[in-house]
Order: sequence, then C-alpha cells, then structure tokens
Amino acid sequence: MDNCVFCKIINKQIPSKIVYEDDIVIAFMDINPICDGHTLIVPKKHIENIFTVDDNTFLYMYKIAKELTPILEKATNESSMSYDINYGDAQAIKHIHLHLLPNVRQRPHRKVEDVYNRIIGVINEKKAIEKES
Repeated sequence: MDNCVFCKIINKQIPSKIVYEDDIVIAFMDINPICDGHTLIVPKKHIENIFTVDDNTFLYMYKIAKELTPILEKATNESSMSYDINYGDAQAIKHIHLHLLPNVRQRPHRKVEDVYNRIIGVINEKKAIEKES
C-alpha cells in the first residue's frame, strides 16, 4: 500500500529503530511508546487486520514475540509483558501489528533511542553467547 506508514518502514522509506527483521516480519520500536520497550511486530506483506491475516503469519508473529520477550524484559529491567493487537477504530494504522509492551502499567521514562540501544546490546550479547556455544 502506497500510503501505509508500516509499508514505508518495511521498504526503508521511513527510518525506524529495527530490533528484528527476516523475510516475513519486521519488529521496531514504537515512536510514541506507551511504556519503555514498546515494540511492534509487523508482517512485511500488507495485511489489514486480524480477520484478514492468514494463520501461519499470525502464529509466526507470536513466535517472534516469544523470542523478543526475554530480550525486551532484560533491556528494560522488567519481568512482565503484554501483547496487544488492535482492530477497527482502535487500530490507528490499517496494517496488522502486534504490540509488545513490557510492564504496560508503567509510563515511559526513557528515550526511545536509549531503550533501543539497550535492546541492541542485549541482542548482540545473546549472539556472542550463541557463537561461543
């Protein structure tokens, strides 16, 4: 979709703080976080909402959420996570996306850039440990 902000992020037409990317999904920091570490998982294929997404893509989004959860928790020093998918009027951008919300009850107090750098640090640390194994 030409006017979809997420499609523009996927196509690198709009800069974002990407924490994960593969052929199916991209995950990046929300620019208006409701809590520290607020991350979005978005399928690269433009799919409007929860009722038009295929089951494989839907399940894959949650698989990636499961992989990112301990990284986000460690980077934000939190021990809880909420997942959220909005629909209808609650869905601001009509491209399905999964919100990862570490300790959603706490308002953000860190800059997105600072949290992003912490997340990348945890990811790099995890890769180094895996490489040693």
